[in-house]
Amino acid sequence: MSHGESVDHHLGTAIVTGAGSAAGIGFATARLLGLTGLTVVVTSTTDRVQQRVEELQADGIHAVGIAGDLTDPAHAGRVAALALERTGRIDVLVNNAGLAAVTNVVSTATLAHLTDHDWANSIGCNLTTAFTMTRAVLPTMVERGYGRVVNVSSVSGPVCAFPGDGAYHAAKAGLVGLTRSVAIDYARAGITCNAVAPGWIETDSTTEDELAAGASCPLGRSGTADEVAHSILMLTARAASYITGQCLVVDGGNSIQEDHRLR
Repeated sequence: MSHGESVDHHLGTAIVTGAGSAAGIGFATARLLGLTGLTVVVTSTTDRVQQRVEELQADGIHAVGIAGDLTDPAHAGRVAALALERTGRIDVLVNNAGLAAVTNVVSTATLAHLTDHDWANSIGCNLTTAFTMTRAVLPTMVERGYGRVVNVSSVSGPVCAFPGDGAYHAAKAGLVGLTRSVAIDYARAGITCNAVAPGWIETDSTTEDELAAGASCPLGRSGTADEVAHSILMLTARAASYITGQCLVVDGGNSIQEDHRLR
């Protein structure tokens, strides 16, 4: 039995979706949650998630991974069942799965030219995955009278927009609506549900144009996956029991400035 296994069964379990990328928000969040002593169940659309599991285990974290399509309710059920199998409880769900965490990124197009397929794909990846996973874990959270759900939205949609991706904006705005609905419906059950809305975050796929956009924010740089992960970690804490239905913007102040010209 590993060191992680010796402590995890009384500290509970966290599920983090969209954790396949080594430089992504999902993996950074899984590592932080795991270092608190939680067993971490990480998901991805591909088997690369097993590489992330090995990296987490190398840090002494008890982790297990599962690959599949979370738009399929049956797969969401399998993820929840795996978490329950490990510790008998699900304490935290972080819905991070989205277009930045999958290989099939939809093409950019203005709304009149957006295909039915690309619309459905974006809504599925960014919104339906959160619906299926949240629905899968709520019964056990309700039974225990405790749970923390954090949805990774974006400033794009809930706060602002960029040209040519209406489906992404609609999905991310819808994710905030889902957050508030879950928060209202399950507040008396001891379950909180919040969202984080990252701005320009540097990952291994960040382009030069995106870095330039990040440099124009008040802090003068793009954010990091770890910075978003720490915001998520705060919302998953037991002490965050009076915060629910909120959308925390993590964008270096970019959305509050009127003049976006580079300084």
